[in-house]
Amino acid sequence: MDKIYYAKMIESFKELENTEAIQGKQIYLFGHCNATEELADLLLEHQYRPIAILDNNIVKCGNNYKGIPIVLPQDILSDMQENSIVCIVARAYAAMSDQLKRLGYKGMVRKLVDYNSFADYSLSDETIRRMQERVSRGIIIKREQEQEYPDYFNILCPFSALGDIFLTMSYLPHFIEKRKIPRIVVCVIGTACAKVVSLFGMYKVKIYKQKDMDELIQACLYTKDKNFFIAHQDRPYVINLHKALYIKCILLEKIYCCGVFGLPTNTKPVRPVLWSSYPNLEKIRIGKSVIFSPYAKSVTLISKKVWDNIVAYFLAKEYECFTNVVGDETPLAGTKAISPQIDELKSVVEQAGTFVGIRSGLCDVIKYAECDKIALYPDYNYCDTKWKAIDIYFLDGWKNIVVNEDFIWEKN
Repeated sequence: MDKIYYAKMIESFKELENTEAIQGKQIYLFGHCNATEELADLLLEHQYRPIAILDNNIVKCGNNYKGIPIVLPQDILSDMQENSIVCIVARAYAAMSDQLKRLGYKGMVRKLVDYNSFADYSLSDETIRRMQERVSRGIIIKREQEQEYPDYFNILCPFSALGDIFLTMSYLPHFIEKRKIPRIVVCVIGTACAKVVSLFGMYKVKIYKQKDMDELIQACLYTKDKNFFIAHQDRPYVINLHKALYIKCILLEKIYCCGVFGLPTNTKPVRPVLWSSYPNLEKIRIGKSVIFSPYAKSVTLISKKVWDNIVAYFLAKEYECFTNVVGDETPLAGTKAISPQIDELKSVVEQAGTFVGIRSGLCDVIKYAECDKIALYPDYNYCDTKWKAIDIYFLDGWKNIVVNEDFIWEKN
């Protein structure tokens, strides 16, 4: 979970504690995902043990997270509803809350993280007023964008996700050529995403905060301005490309190529070209080192036990071991911290010779690096579909490995 959203979750949790809304309640969580696991960890840390994690995916039901069973939503009806609370940090809050009401659940439902400032589905006067205010703020941001970049076509990338930005830039040149667009500016969240854009050429880039981007997007949807294009598989919501996955397994890359940009399925992705060299390459033993990447913002993390097992394997083979860290992240035990810039990553992994990382957007960034590349996939289903993460995020030219509960590295 992104740090901003994590802080919001803690703030909401403290509010529940301070108002005693959670005291003595039977606590349920809804939607098994990385964010829900982080909420479960927070609750357990404060001596609250959730009764269960509700999830519509029957494949997940019967499993557990740290002893918290994963069950179907209707199982909540068997408990004393007036003494229960359902806490939701998943993105699909509105749909989940509505489902609980339709099931006949009478207890409390609380949203602890508001991901999209404009994704509010109530028709109350208060909600309509807030929506109008957001549209007004968004229109101001939109006008400022148009004044700064007059006569530019605007590409909006709504989330801080390196993989999504990478896929956007892989097919954007074909989209520009198809539409005969003379000038574009790519709008992203944060400097890391801006650096991914810069790998592909000298593009104009505008960096926004998440709240401002959300309001800009709301204004663009409201005005239906065709000079703004939302480059994401979940937006604009009227298309909802995600539903295609209920019928057929489609690689996320193809969803971007064909679904987002409307290009033929055989379109070749553009490769990044503007790489830089890591200034301390001589400190990495050529071909006898490994770069680990255990962290990701929106993916269920792999256990410390598994990483310890993998690190021990490479240390026994006399590899020099590094962990790619950002900010306050800590290196894996037995490894050294390394923090290359986005445009230096390719040189680092190629110098090392081996990369082992949880499947995240970082894997997309170094997708074409010439070294041994291993992507580890936590054993979970993609959203509420029947497809596993490895089915959607599979990488050609990589060793793709699913990490389940009894995973042992030596067998791979």
